[in-house]
Amino acid sequence: MSKSRKVSRRKVLAGAAGVLGSAVLSSKAGTQTTAPSDPTKVQGRLASELGQRSPHEQLERIPFRSTRTSSHTPLQDLEGIITPSDLHFERHHAGIPEIDPENYSLLIHGMVDRPTVYTLANLKRFPAKSMIRFLECSGNGGRSYRLESRRREMTPQRADGLTSTSEWTGVPLSTLFTEVGASSKATWFLAEAMDAAVMTRSIPMSKAWDDAMIAYGQNGEALRPEQGYPARLFLPGYEGSSNVKWIRRIELADRPFMTREETSKYTDPLPDETARSFSFVMDAKSLITFPAYPVQLSEKGWWTITGIAWSGRGKIVRVDVSADGGESWQQAELQEPVIPKCHTRFRLPWNWEGGKAVIMSRATDETGYTQPTLQELVDVRGPATRYHYNHIRAWTVQADGSVLFDVDPPA
Repeated sequence: MSKSRKVSRRKVLAGAAGVLGSAVLSSKAGTQTTAPSDPTKVQGRLASELGQRSPHEQLERIPFRSTRTSSHTPLQDLEGIITPSDLHFERHHAGIPEIDPENYSLLIHGMVDRPTVYTLANLKRFPAKSMIRFLECSGNGGRSYRLESRRREMTPQRADGLTSTSEWTGVPLSTLFTEVGASSKATWFLAEAMDAAVMTRSIPMSKAWDDAMIAYGQNGEALRPEQGYPARLFLPGYEGSSNVKWIRRIELADRPFMTREETSKYTDPLPDETARSFSFVMDAKSLITFPAYPVQLSEKGWWTITGIAWSGRGKIVRVDVSADGGESWQQAELQEPVIPKCHTRFRLPWNWEGGKAVIMSRATDETGYTQPTLQELVDVRGPATRYHYNHIRAWTVQADGSVLFDVDPPA
């Protein structure tokens, strides 16, 4: 069984090693890197202040269109479940603010006994907590839902790259609410950002008492600026926009605040001309990342279908994979660790016999919810919905081994 995920690179390396005695690879920037035929005969590079990827590994985010308000994670190029911090997707509404951590403060007020202002140093004095969780933009996958946006030449990165997984570190919001004496009558809180958009969202107090945190660390270091440096609200399993970055103010109240971001935006239009409001939780979803466009399978035989699955409601308990357009399904192996509200890697050996095949995956979470087909989601949400696209995706493997995104997936 082949374990290669980057077929073209494997072929280049094999050919270079056998014929030329050295590997010459071209990066996306057009530069070339030559590896010696025998690295045991050449003194290696010395230690440096910052580590760097091998020049043979060219990974990058893709900014969205000309607005550059978001960039997509290269899901097809990653292993395991953790997203490197510099490849974590980004989304912002008025650019990335520059904030001096020495001048940072967080005000918690409203229905509390002791309104308090916390500096970053104050927040770091509390016992810290870390958790590995995914984060996903509520608009992720729109290109695969809207008919006019579907393209056969669409990579996993372009289809669903607005999701990533990190280890987040910070102070539980419940700790801070206990410290300020949150009123038992408070049912919502407002989270407000210090970016130019002054992003604001209303969040149920039940989430604060559950697993919300004020995060200041990501993957063992400080948050990156595009992820909310120096501190952000982190709400595991909730849609990305509610995880307010660059947070500066939290106000407790007995009702939602009905801000711009939850009235004119981040509501889900429905076919009956009503709309879902406060649809926070990201439902179970999965995505095959190999084989997927632009991969070209080089030969018949055994390959490993792999991808990621996730749910905002808890653990993924099962992923089924079909290689015949949904006529039959096989249960894939879930690669450890399997963590609640986190990307979960799945794998399934597949014997490609050389003909056309339509491969699909569907995830089931611990609540029993199973990822719907595209038609099932359209029937419930209608064609005009703008968020929470968690339908089944499909890829078509052509007889020549090329792989394309399926723009008209099986119902």
